[in-house]
Amino acid sequence: MKKRLNGSQILVEVLKKQGVEYIFGYPGGACMPIFDALVDAPELKIILVRHEQGATHMADGYARATGKTGVVLVTSGPGATNTVTGILTAHMDSVPLVVLTGQTITPNLGKDAFQEADVFGVTMPVVKHSYLVRDVKDLSRIVKEAFHLASTGRPGPVLVDLPKDVVSEEW
Repeated sequence: MKKRLNGSQILVEVLKKQGVEYIFGYPGGACMPIFDALVDAPELKIILVRHEQGATHMADGYARATGKTGVVLVTSGPGATNTVTGILTAHMDSVPLVVLTGQTITPNLGKDAFQEADVFGVTMPVVKHSYLVRDVKDLSRIVKEAFHLASTGRPGPVLVDLPKDVVSEEW
């Protein structure tokens, strides 16, 4: 019988398959399941920042220096909105980034839940594409698409918004 993985574990497996080495981020409640899953993936090195804006700028610099897609992981609400300046910089300079943002649970979306922000809408003008993952079954495909979009054509940032219930659900 195949072992069931939760969304965070699926995400970590996809990141490894995409060749990710470094993740720049700052933990918070909505993305803690992902940080917990990263404990079991020592090949993915976490660069802990002191502010989410710094995470996007560091991932941008990493992408420019290596030619690889930079990866950011931050929590919901103010954590996610703090990435906007760095996302805009990457957008203007055609730098490939995948920005993973935690989000409140899906039943609370649009209800002004604690640390909820419409990061999907806020970042729409400064990303190549935004995703809001609503089902764990779509997670792997969406993250693979995000990496493809970030690095093909005119490179640029892609945002993947990850509700806490989706990254916690088993599949």
